[in-house]
Amino acid sequence: MARIVLVHGAFAGAWCWEPALAGLRAAGHTVEAIDLPGAGADTTPVAEVTLEAYGEQICQVLSAGPPAVLAGQSMGGMAITQGAARCPEQVVALVYIGAFAPAEGQSLGELVSYPEAADDQVQANLVVEGDPPVGSLPPAAAVHAMLNCCTEEQAAWAVERLGAQPIAPFAGVIEVQDGAREAFEALPRAYILCGRDHSIPPAMQRRMLTERHCHPVLEIETDHWPWLSRTDEFLAAMAAIVSTVA
Repeated sequence: MARIVLVHGAFAGAWCWEPALAGLRAAGHTVEAIDLPGAGADTTPVAEVTLEAYGEQICQVLSAGPPAVLAGQSMGGMAITQGAARCPEQVVALVYIGAFAPAEGQSLGELVSYPEAADDQVQANLVVEGDPPVGSLPPAAAVHAMLNCCTEEQAAWAVERLGAQPIAPFAGVIEVQDGAREAFEALPRAYILCGRDHSIPPAMQRRMLTERHCHPVLEIETDHWPWLSRTDEFLAAMAAIVSTVA
């Protein structure tokens, strides 16, 4: 059994993991879903929301317990990587769930510029406003981009809870803490590939998981939120991964 810390993607918060929490806990795991700065119930001002702030908050959470399996979805893949780069001794393994899987020095902005990411429907429909800028997705675009395999009821549950996403973290690059590089690079990395994902196209997911040497890799034929649209398959994939890496 493992400690699992779940990190959401853009527009979401800890709330998004609700459909999977009972199943993960029933398997005997200790599970925590967290709000990143400026998301969910977290009140960090937009001007203070950065990729580095994400990493700091993740390390604070990790420090409160034993080393954890750190799982992130979508932009949460950037966040968990930055967290692990700061405090790798608190991480058992990284699990990317239809997520960006960056290398040191990479940003989300760089990754979405790759040709394999050209059909990213989040970037295609993102509405950016304000100063500091925040991004949002119109409801129909959110369903198309992230929830395209969900039932109408599932999609409605998610869409009514989605929030704005500060843009600054998209430009942040992964920075490895001094003295942490060897431990960070040695961390096991696993991937749950979403085969009908309109946000991070499957070809882009395959490129990243190959470059990051992820193992195991498990594929679910579904959208960007597999724990909502294919809950049982997601739980089975997480069980297989945790049993391998932890």
